[in-house]
Amino acid sequence: MDKRSKNKKKVVKKKKKSGVKKFFAGLLFIALLGVVSFGAYSYYSLYKMGKNMDNKNPKDKVEIPKVEKDDPVNIFIVGVDIGDPKLKGTNVPKRTDTMMVMHYEPKEKKAHIVSVPRDTKVEINGKTQKINNAHAIGGMKGAIDSVQDLLGIDINYYVKLDYEGFRKVIDAIGGVDMPINYNMNYDDPKQNLSIHFQKGTVAHLDGKKAEEFFRWRKNNDKTGLAEGDIGRIKNQHIFIEKVIEKVKSPSIVFKLKDILDIASKYITTNMSPTEIISYGMSVTKVDSSNIKMSTIAGEGKYIGDTSYFIYDEEKSADLLSELRGSKPMSIDRSALKIKVLNTTKKNGLASNYAEYLKKRGYSNIETGNAKRAVDSKIIFNKSFEDNVVRNIKSDFKINKVEQGSSSEGNYDITVILGEDHDYIK
Repeated sequence: MDKRSKNKKKVVKKKKKSGVKKFFAGLLFIALLGVVSFGAYSYYSLYKMGKNMDNKNPKDKVEIPKVEKDDPVNIFIVGVDIGDPKLKGTNVPKRTDTMMVMHYEPKEKKAHIVSVPRDTKVEINGKTQKINNAHAIGGMKGAIDSVQDLLGIDINYYVKLDYEGFRKVIDAIGGVDMPINYNMNYDDPKQNLSIHFQKGTVAHLDGKKAEEFFRWRKNNDKTGLAEGDIGRIKNQHIFIEKVIEKVKSPSIVFKLKDILDIASKYITTNMSPTEIISYGMSVTKVDSSNIKMSTIAGEGKYIGDTSYFIYDEEKSADLLSELRGSKPMSIDRSALKIKVLNTTKKNGLASNYAEYLKKRGYSNIETGNAKRAVDSKIIFNKSFEDNVVRNIKSDFKINKVEQGSSSEGNYDITVILGEDHDYIK
């Protein structure tokens, strides 16, 4: 072979190598372009979730405490019902059918999902109500205030969707397979609800069937879950575990676009796109063994003709300690100067209450009597941070509060024990 032929072959090889490099460079560019485009699309979709606050209900625009990166957070997850089917428009009052607080600790890579029963007894605008009415009355601000006051915690973020969005999200992830442990037969034409599952089977739950499973608690013949709403929450926890398994599977990557499209249309949140991506990526890395589910402690009780869930703070102490970890009370309880006034004819009521407060860490307490009052209340004679006020309300077990004068007896807090207050055992 002559020298000219050898040089010609070298040139051909160089051209082939150069062509291969250009081909792979082109593929890499296309891949990068796709990633950037999807990233931009994702960011815009998530941005629209935040804008839903402006487009749907002005009461969803809530100023709540933000946290530093890697600090524990409480994320309030809410599912609302359809409201009155006769009413039309975007601001139809809707009750919360599901209320959960997810306490997430990024450094520890663990999450605790705590359910709040919808029948929980609370005070809303001075009236006894079920907590699921808080959203219908005051939007997300009302719902958040009720949960924060009830549990004495800070909510850092919230995520809200209705059942139409719920169905579409479940359809987007491909549904879940669920073992059925009860015969479920319930029909409610007003809510467009028809639930029929057979015990002992495994049902594939698409969005519609998932909603039916998620909402069921009793049958047409009054049989069903002996624990009522608490039993329903246990079923919901089982369902959520299945959804978490599905979302953590590698195949979910191919469904992200559909999920983002749905989320941007049906989910309302106060998270920024960056926060959604950051927490979303972080939570998916949490091992299933580090995801715990609980329900606040309490029991069902009739007050008049209405059935309520009566929250038991003492039995929820360990759970509350964890939820409050996102921002502990910032002042020393023993440093607060407190005056407790008995306005009733119940002898020793103030002393009994003072002993209760001492067990909670409040040691600087004086007692006395005052003219009769019907309602118990806490009077703050100086300004405190919202977190401190919530913790004090939770500790004192009194929801009604007033802002008093800083010159009032040099006490930080005055407690009025009214006719509605009884001895604490």
